[in-house]
Amino acid sequence: MSEFVAPPTSVAVAFHSGYGHTAVLAEAVRRGAVDVGADATLVPVNTITDEQWQQLDDADAIVFGSPTYMGSASAAFHSFAEATSRRFAEGRWADKLAAGFTNSASKAGDKSSTLAFFATFAAQHRMLWVSLGLAPGWNSTTASENDLNRLGFWGGAGAQTPLDGGVDTVHTADVTTAEHLGARVARQAALVAAGRRAVSVTA
Repeated sequence: MSEFVAPPTSVAVAFHSGYGHTAVLAEAVRRGAVDVGADATLVPVNTITDEQWQQLDDADAIVFGSPTYMGSASAAFHSFAEATSRRFAEGRWADKLAAGFTNSASKAGDKSSTLAFFATFAAQHRMLWVSLGLAPGWNSTTASENDLNRLGFWGGAGAQTPLDGGVDTVHTADVTTAEHLGARVARQAALVAAGRRAVSVTA
């Protein structure tokens, strides 16, 4: 009997980027998921197509991303969220994994409000939230701004980019933290998928 080989899990990164900084983070999340064996795709929510909606429906996990504007996700992301109402009503995303990331010009910048919005949005879809899973960095005299999770967020990945900076000014530590998030989500999705297969086989 040939050994069963499980298919790779799929991770979709549903994001909006106003000036390109959040897109850099979205690519880092995607890269982190791919690095641990997942199939991962980027879905810019402001130009989403029918095919990309299907990718979200088929994904094992969806990672939400947006800049933080005025204390919450961008208007484009909110429009996307409202457009999921039929999926909400039908429970299409129930029991998928979810996670989130955001960027703002200020170190704090009310990013926690955006991450909380993502978590609530995921909960409304009956999804399972995956936290960042990192202790805070850069919080002692011996620490460095190059630490992972340098801004000290728990619920998801938070990044800071200068207001007048280009995409090349997205901090390396924030990019690496986003990669960590993508890898963590992909690993958890693989564990959940394996568990569901095991229950299905033994049931």
